[in-house]
Parts: sequence; C-alpha cells; structure tokens
Amino acid sequence: MSKTSEAFRNGKAFIPFVTCGDPDLETTGKIVREMEKNGADLIELGIPFSDPTAEGPVIQAANIRALSGGVTTDKIFDFVRELRKDVKVPLVFMTYANVVYSYGIERFAKTCAEVGIDGIILPDVPFEEKEEFAPACRANGIDFISLIAPTSENRIEMIAKNAEGFLYIVSSLGVTGVRSEIKTDIASMTETVRKYCKVPCAVGFGISRPEQAAKMAALSDGCIVGSAIVKLIAQHGKDAAPVVGDYIKEMKNAI
Repeated sequence: MSKTSEAFRNGKAFIPFVTCGDPDLETTGKIVREMEKNGADLIELGIPFSDPTAEGPVIQAANIRALSGGVTTDKIFDFVRELRKDVKVPLVFMTYANVVYSYGIERFAKTCAEVGIDGIILPDVPFEEKEEFAPACRANGIDFISLIAPTSENRIEMIAKNAEGFLYIVSSLGVTGVRSEIKTDIASMTETVRKYCKVPCAVGFGISRPEQAAKMAALSDGCIVGSAIVKLIAQHGKDAAPVVGDYIKEMKNAI
C-alpha cells in the first residue's frame, strides 16, 4: 500500500492544503506542524506558480504573495527536507505541469523521493497526457494522483481504473474557492468511482464548513480543504498557525 493510500486507513481522511511560502516558508512550516498535530491525515503542499489555471482568487493571491517573497521550487524541496525531520504524515505536492516541466520531469520526481514527498497532483494535466509525467513518478515511488471532475462522465471508468494513491474528486465546475453549497451529484459520482477504483477517493473544491465536510466525507473516503485555509492565512499572516490548527481540529472532528 502506498503512503498516500495509507492516509485513509483510520477512517475518513482530512486533507488540508497550504501554499508554500505564503507569507513565508517559516510560517508554512509552523502551519504544517499544526495541521499534523490537529488531525490532518495527509497534507497537500502547493508549489506556487505564476499562472495557476485551476485556482480561484484566494489561492491565486497566495501564489503571488509566495512568489513575490522569493520562493522557488528548490527552496521548497529544502523546506520539505527539513519538515521530514519531524513531520510523519504523507505529503503530496500540488502544482502545475510547467513547474515540473521546467525543473525537468525526471529530476523533479527523483528529488521528490529524496526529500520525502509521497505523491503529486497536477490539475492542468488531463488524464490522457499523464504518461508524460507518470513513468518518472512510478520509477521513484511517487503516486501520480488523478482528478475526476463533474464533466468526466464517460471517462470516469478509465480514470478510476488507473488511479494511484487516491482519487481526487472535484466537487464543482470552475476554479477552487469556497462555495456556499455544492450542487454536483457527488453521490452518483462516487458510486461510479467505487465500481472501478482500487484506491480511496476524496472530495475537494468548495468545502469550507464542518457540515459540508461531514456530508462529503459521508459520500467518499475523505475531504480536501484548500481555499478556506488559505483565506485564514491571508487574514492572520505570520500568526496563522494556531488559528489554522483550531480550524483543522474542528473539520476533522466533523468527519
């Protein structure tokens, strides 16, 4: 069983997201440790990119703050190496094809393995193009995590059958961001996924409140929360870690 799949072993998984370097890497480190302490089962680390096409304004702004603070992919690799001295939960990178491509796909995957990254999510790489990245990841024991969107209908079977680590179910059309309600029929999507998928599935995009988390976790194996956390970090800056910790605890308890 891969490290990312293991995150789902103890019941429903809670998966928070943070943009590395927003407001700085030292604060990101404190936030990640608070996330682990308060019950996060797996943590998504965003490598900032200048044109994050899947992101709404909240995470876009975080990317801009991090990049203007001088964060680079190499600095993030060094940061993860440090984190791994005491952080035990599975860690997954979420970034964009261009970041990996410009770093060098082989070199990126190899460095991920060296520093202790367990998986990678590239939301702008369609399933049909994943073979450009997946072999290098496989060779280094990194899960290349696939996404399924509400528009994936006739591709769900193909994507689910080939999923690694866990399957990321995108709850809503459009970009990331807090939603007042999630209108997609997640129940029928997860039902289809479960028919074909050998790995756990988690729902993300738009989840911000405990009752939403509970509802999505009831339909799947876990839930992913990004924008709501990034919003807290934008509000509290360098003092965000304890606030994020309390929020994680509340969300984890809800599921």
